[in-house]
Amino acid sequence: VQLQASGGGLVQAGDSLTLSCATSQRIGVWRMGWFRQAPGKEREFVAAIKWREGIRYYSNFAKDRFTISRDNAQNAAFLQMGSLKPDDTAVYYCVAKTSSDESMSKYSPGDYDYWGQGTLVTVSS
Repeated sequence: VQLQASGGGLVQAGDSLTLSCATSQRIGVWRMGWFRQAPGKEREFVAAIKWREGIRYYSNFAKDRFTISRDNAQNAAFLQMGSLKPDDTAVYYCVAKTSSDESMSKYSPGDYDYWGQGTLVTVSS
């Protein structure tokens, strides 16, 4: 199973951008989301959505500017990013979790079974 992420690019500060992520084959998704990694920094949680209920989780920096959504029919997730800042420049990784085991933190990279190849978002000032 592969996660296919798309939508990254070069934008200006204040612009919006939407990232998309789809699975290469239909799998039982428990939760799907996004992490990002900026140059020289650790990978960090951005947002996730619990598939069945549609419950959304956001990092502090994302909760007022980003919106995560899903399309059950397409097995796809989307990250709408608004009011982008140069600090949002990073490689964004789509992730998916298939297990219902919630013993690990949803904010931890280790909680996710599948990772996409990453899509680069560059925000110029």
